[in-house]
Amino acid sequence: MGVMSEPISFTHAYDGERLSGLYGGGPGRATVVCLHGAGNGSKERLLPLLTEAASHGCRALAFDFSGHGESTGALAELSLRRRFEQAVAVLDAHAPANDPLVLVGFSMSGQTVADLVRHYGPRVAAVGLCAPAVYAPEAHDVPFGEGNGRFSEIIRTPGSWRNSPALTALRAYEGRAVLAVPGTDAVIPPEVTEAVQDALAARAQYTRFELPDAEHRLGLWFRDHAGDRREFVAALLGGLEEQGWAATRRWVAKQLPQGRSVTDSRPLSGGWSSQMRGLTLDDGKELVLRTFVKPFFRRHAPGLLSREAGVLGLLAGQEGIPAPALVAVDAGGEHCDHPSLLMTRLPGLVRVDEEDRESLDRRLDLLAAQLVRIHTVDPEERPRPYQAWTSPERVRTPEGGMWERAVDVIRRDPPPYRGRFLHRDYHPGNVLFTGAGDGMRVSGVVDWVETSWGPADLDVAHCSTALALLHGPAHGLAFGDRYEEQGAHGLADGPDHLYWRLLDALAYSPDAEKLAGPWRELGRTDLTPEVLGGRLEAYVRGLLERYG
Repeated sequence: MGVMSEPISFTHAYDGERLSGLYGGGPGRATVVCLHGAGNGSKERLLPLLTEAASHGCRALAFDFSGHGESTGALAELSLRRRFEQAVAVLDAHAPANDPLVLVGFSMSGQTVADLVRHYGPRVAAVGLCAPAVYAPEAHDVPFGEGNGRFSEIIRTPGSWRNSPALTALRAYEGRAVLAVPGTDAVIPPEVTEAVQDALAARAQYTRFELPDAEHRLGLWFRDHAGDRREFVAALLGGLEEQGWAATRRWVAKQLPQGRSVTDSRPLSGGWSSQMRGLTLDDGKELVLRTFVKPFFRRHAPGLLSREAGVLGLLAGQEGIPAPALVAVDAGGEHCDHPSLLMTRLPGLVRVDEEDRESLDRRLDLLAAQLVRIHTVDPEERPRPYQAWTSPERVRTPEGGMWERAVDVIRRDPPPYRGRFLHRDYHPGNVLFTGAGDGMRVSGVVDWVETSWGPADLDVAHCSTALALLHGPAHGLAFGDRYEEQGAHGLADGPDHLYWRLLDALAYSPDAEKLAGPWRELGRTDLTPEVLGGRLEAYVRGLLERYG
């Protein structure tokens, strides 16, 4: 631990401006860079944060963007691109070249940190985002102006932030990440914060840092609350040299056969609730590590992962259901950095492409046949009863009579049903395929954390919703027919079947987007929020026409 002596002031000339900065502490462990927000933000309020970072043996650095604090320039002429370029110029000049970078961004600098993550790549060892904002790509080059120009128009367009390149950059980031969230934020909408969290939870070693009594301006909060400041910096810098995941790596090593070791670890695409990593051992064997890092799933991990471990054990004795074999589980996260489950890796790939109609039809028939097989499992001890993922009170839909009618359908007691063994999260993202043409086969069914007991209709409904969004409403509407053709297990008739279909579909209104992040990673960049919203509406209308 070191203590920062009096911080050293500097100015950096860049693109006609003089940028005013401060740094302290010595090179070596990392350079911590603190970036203030918009408006009247400045480096001065971040000085206590710099001092705290320096006490952990880091160099600490902050500067005023042009038009702020003691830097020259006009705020109205600044843009997101100029902020990024100014940050790169200051870092390249004042952060020792061999130092890992720790980037801390407040509010608007959430976007700047994401831009820097893309620019500096693996050199970024940790990011701290404090009530961060992210912006639409078209806002990047537009000067901020006086609050009534083009920039303001773009950022005030509802949902314009959803396709922000910042979210893409944060989704790909694999280092340590701490998201500081104030209890009350009148500036950043909650859905932006959740989208940033979803992006960070995809691959980073993620921590959510709650500040229930704070408001948006967290630079001021950390200046005035030493305990929270210390805790935040400790969360950001803990285990920096081990590049995170140290406890998890030690736990995995203990689960391997004598003499074996992990030679390669890489993120796997397609996970939404958890992070998935492929591990290769020195003998070529492959394993998969599932890790829950999102707060909701982390909280429920003991039940979810214990259930999955039990189901994998049960399925090991079942013919015709290619499920992974359990290696080990740490359901409560007592030994790992986060709750984790280690299992064997199955052959094959997730297929969400639309290369040709014949191949897609073959795949959907195989999906239906595999689901029929899953529904024949009859365990001595039943899994827990299914849980509905929405209700009439929780559904949020667009305006219109069609949506009101759909919600009215689920305002009733659930129809009677004969219980079946349900996967409960069965969709193309959780099924692996090998081969092509007539040789195509299902080679794996994964993600058994939601396994339940309930009507076969619910699994059919969930897969149908996913197919409607992924391949178009007609494929979603037809999946029940495919299931019937493959030897169905007692789907309900008409209005009763409609109940189960809508109970699933309405859980994705109005934000069908949340299913699509992993699909876009797999190449389906055509699945924009507009496309998904239109498909969900057409699918719900089709259900009402067919079964209502």
